[in-house]
Amino acid sequence: MDETSEADGGGAASLLEASLALDSSRIAQARHLASAFLTTARDDHGIPVVTATVEIVQLIVSELVANARKYAPGPALLRLRVTGAVVRVDLCDSNPVVPAAKPQDPERIGRHGLEIVRALAQTVTVEQTPLGKRITADIALTTATA
Repeated sequence: MDETSEADGGGAASLLEASLALDSSRIAQARHLASAFLTTARDDHGIPVVTATVEIVQLIVSELVANARKYAPGPALLRLRVTGAVVRVDLCDSNPVVPAAKPQDPERIGRHGLEIVRALAQTVTVEQTPLGKRITADIALTTATA
């Protein structure tokens, strides 16, 4: 189920949020949610969002959702929030194992997801939760790192 909400914080720091429960492989739907969410933030709320940021967020969402589907046995939850000058991408899944980025290896095929997320986001944090883990990536709305 998709949800979009707005909470007025008394000015330009309003919070927009959308979420998607992932009980099967829904990478395309998650990418669409990210694009639609950021387009709505820009067009309907006047929040400055550059095109490169939309593309970067879609890629980060794809990598996080794909990893959750591959390594977590149960449901997952994707949440997008705009707060201040960043969009925060949270992915909660049922696997408590904290992923570790592999050393760079141009010969390795696959398993580059966390490397990609870390290269594109301003910050990435991983924390264990009572039900698994949460991976959070913050991406600047107007200054993409492409």
